[in-house]
Amino acid sequence: MKAEIITIGDEILIGQIVDTNSQWIGTELNKIGVSVYQISSIQDDKQHILNAFKEAQERVDIVIITGGLGPTKDDITKHTIAEFFNDTLTLNKDVVNHIKELFAKYKIPFGELNRLQGMIPTKATYLKNNFGTAPGMWFNENNTVFVSLPGVPNEMKGIMTEKVLPKIQQEFKLPFIIHKTILTYGLGESSLAERIEGFENNLPSFIKLAYLPNYGKVRLRLSAKGENKKLIEDSLQEQIVKLYKIIPDIITGIDDGGTIEKRVGQLLAEKGKTVCTAESVTGGKIASALVSIPGSSNYFKGSIVAYSKEVKINLLNVSSEVIKKYTVVSKEVAVEMAKNAKEKLQTNYAVAVTGNAGPTTDETDKSVGVVFIAIATDKEIIVEEFNFGKPRGRVIDKTVNKSLEILQKEILKN
Repeated sequence: MKAEIITIGDEILIGQIVDTNSQWIGTELNKIGVSVYQISSIQDDKQHILNAFKEAQERVDIVIITGGLGPTKDDITKHTIAEFFNDTLTLNKDVVNHIKELFAKYKIPFGELNRLQGMIPTKATYLKNNFGTAPGMWFNENNTVFVSLPGVPNEMKGIMTEKVLPKIQQEFKLPFIIHKTILTYGLGESSLAERIEGFENNLPSFIKLAYLPNYGKVRLRLSAKGENKKLIEDSLQEQIVKLYKIIPDIITGIDDGGTIEKRVGQLLAEKGKTVCTAESVTGGKIASALVSIPGSSNYFKGSIVAYSKEVKINLLNVSSEVIKKYTVVSKEVAVEMAKNAKEKLQTNYAVAVTGNAGPTTDETDKSVGVVFIAIATDKEIIVEEFNFGKPRGRVIDKTVNKSLEILQKEILKN
C-alpha cells in the first residue's frame, strides 16, 4: 500500500512556513503499514494541482492533500478537486451547522464566506473538523483514495487521527511496518559501515538498514515489512542482539522515536530529579529545548543566560580572577558556571556551556567552534571540550545536542 502526500500553498514554496504536516502524516501512515512513495509541495495554481493529482493517481493507492481549504478566494482546492472528479459543489448542511455552532461558541459573526465553506463536492465523504471550520473530504475514485485536509496543523492532525487513519485501516488490508533505531556515538558513518558490513550483507530480505548521521552520532534504523507481525518483531530483535555483539562500545541505546530532550525529561521525571542551565554560547536554547516538553515544570527549575562576562561574574558568581587567567571560554569558567548555577537554583543537575560560536573570538584565546560543556551532579562536576567548527548556527545546535547527550549519560549513571 503506497501513499503520496501533496501540500498546497505558495507560502511553503517561498519559505514563509515550514512543511511540518508531511513529516507528521508520513510518520502516522507508516505506523499503520502505509508506505509513503512521494511528498510534493505545489503552488496554489489550478493546472498545477490537476497535474499533480493525475500523476499521483497513476502511481499510488492513497493521496493525502493538505492546504487550500479556507474561506478566502485564493483557497481553490475544493473547486479543483471537483473539476478533477468531474463533479460539482453543493451546500452540505452538516458543515454549515458545524461552523455556525463553532462561531456561536466563540461569539464570532457568521458571514457569507463562512457559509461557502459548506460547499463541498457531491462525491465527497464529509470528514468533520472538530478543531476548525474547513471540512475534511474523502474520495474513492478509480481505485485511488483522495483525502483533502486543511493545512492548519492541529486541524489536519485531528481529522487524520479521528477519521482518516481508522478509515484507511478499516478499508484496506495493510502489512506491518516496524522500525527499530539503534543510537551510536563516537564513530563516523563510513567507519561504522565498515565495521558492520558483514552484518548488513546478511540481513533478511524483508529488513532494510539505513544510516542516519547527525552531529557526531549515527542512528542505525532497521525497518521490517511483512504480513506476520510476530515474525518481523522477532527477526528485528535478533538483528539488534547481533549488533550489540558487533559494536557494543559505541551503542548508547534504542531510539524510541522521541527527541533527546524528551528522553532526558522522562529520565528526570522517573528519578524525581531536577535540572537547571547556565548558558553563554547557546543563549538559552538548551533551556528552550527542555521546556518544549509537556510536564517539564516538574523537573526544570530555570536558566541563567550569562552571555556577557559581567553577567557571569555578577549573577553566576564566576571569579573575575579565573576569567582573567583562563578567559571566559575555558573549562575553569564552565565548571564555575555549572557549580554556581546548581547552588543558586537548588537542583540535582546543572548544565553549563561557554564557547566561541563566531564569527569573532572576542576576548579569548580559543578558536571559533571551541565549546566547553560542564555538568554538575550531586556527586561531581564533569567538563568536556569540543571543537564544533563553523558556521555559527552549527556550533550552537551541536552544543545544545551534545549538552543534552552528556546530561542523559550522567543521569543514567546516578
